[in-house]
Amino acid sequence: MGKDYNLIVILGATATGKTQLAARLAGELKSEVISADSRQIYRGMDLGTGKDLTEFVVDGRRVPYHLIDIVDPDDEFNVFEYQKRFFECFSEIAQREIVPVMVGGTGLYIEAVIKGYMMLEAPENPGLREELSYLDMETLAMRLLAVNPAPHNTTDLLDRSRLIRAIEIAKYTKEHQSSDKAGLPDIRPFIIGIRFEREIIRRRITARLKKRIEMGMIDEVKKLREAGTSWEKLSFFGLEYRYIGLYLQGKMTCEDMFKTLNTRIHQFAKRQETWFRRMEKRGTVIHWVDGADFDAVKRLVDNIR
Repeated sequence: MGKDYNLIVILGATATGKTQLAARLAGELKSEVISADSRQIYRGMDLGTGKDLTEFVVDGRRVPYHLIDIVDPDDEFNVFEYQKRFFECFSEIAQREIVPVMVGGTGLYIEAVIKGYMMLEAPENPGLREELSYLDMETLAMRLLAVNPAPHNTTDLLDRSRLIRAIEIAKYTKEHQSSDKAGLPDIRPFIIGIRFEREIIRRRITARLKKRIEMGMIDEVKKLREAGTSWEKLSFFGLEYRYIGLYLQGKMTCEDMFKTLNTRIHQFAKRQETWFRRMEKRGTVIHWVDGADFDAVKRLVDNIR
């Protein structure tokens, strides 16, 4: 790849086929894939997160992948932990003179890597936690926004323990932040974006949702619940787990669950696209490919090698 780039990034909204493209590209380059998906890190959450490990078998050969199935659902995981683990993977792969392929749709995780966010491991603050324990959710949300007006992960606003932890981290970061990026790997990414016309992506999302339900996604959520995962935790894990959870609790019919979930996934895809456009406005260069066109992806990469 030469000296200009040491990381290929393939990003896109949900249901764009980016993982399959990344695996095929890595297979041809004799490279390895590093996932940038905030939910595929969890074990036992396969259909609901779109995890399909068969995509990493290309022409009968298994393409090595990283940061998938690395923690249990009960474990806490955040962007700080992701960045740390990504840099460990990247450095180890780079030492073998391989240019890894990063793939995913979690814009925050991608930016944390390519922008080199300075992230600090905030210790627990018992005094602050005691103070916050008496506040209601609305007041806690206001406290977080007062310290960090633009939180990266808005799901923190939905869960009390995560909200308190987010305040703790934001306060510590504000007091100890530094612009010194010494010690972070030198990341020089070449970024490819996969996109489809709106109506096509809508059809792909709906077809994929139907397939996942037929494959047993409802049973997957049942098993997580039987293993001790709370309804609140399931809701935090994302749309599929939230709405199937509501269905399993008898709060919606199966038909209403499907319709609502389908609509919410469409809306989620639009938010992903908005995030990527914002990345571009802030100076990130993304080379867009229309459709899951592997030949177009390969031509882009061949031009920089």
